[in-house]
Amino acid sequence: MTIFGTGIDLVEIKRFADVVDRFGERFLKRVFTESELAYCLSRPNFEMHLAARFAAKEAVSKALGTGWGSFSWRDIEVNNDPSGAPKVNLSGGAAKIFAESKGEGMLISISHTKDMAIAQAIIIKGKREEG
Repeated sequence: MTIFGTGIDLVEIKRFADVVDRFGERFLKRVFTESELAYCLSRPNFEMHLAARFAAKEAVSKALGTGWGSFSWRDIEVNNDPSGAPKVNLSGGAAKIFAESKGEGMLISISHTKDMAIAQAIIIKGKREEG
């Protein structure tokens, strides 16, 4: 397995919550997909979950290496697989950049406390080794 790109982002939850309070639904719908909003808004302390997904989107954009001018926030969707592990679905410009990179997979890790949320994304080429 070879690492093609990596990104990491840290978000202060209080600061993120202030942005949500200030810009409300307009901001949320610009940044998050319907499924992301449905999941996060159904959780206690929903700001923590939104901030974690925001950090994940930032981490993925950094791993792709192109910045936000090439795709929109909603082109990166962060959900959970059946086990609860986070997974990334790319569409639009983000999917195009990923395909052009010839990446074969993306690993994502998200964590948060009551104050901070962090995410790391790694784009890989080749198969992940077992063991």
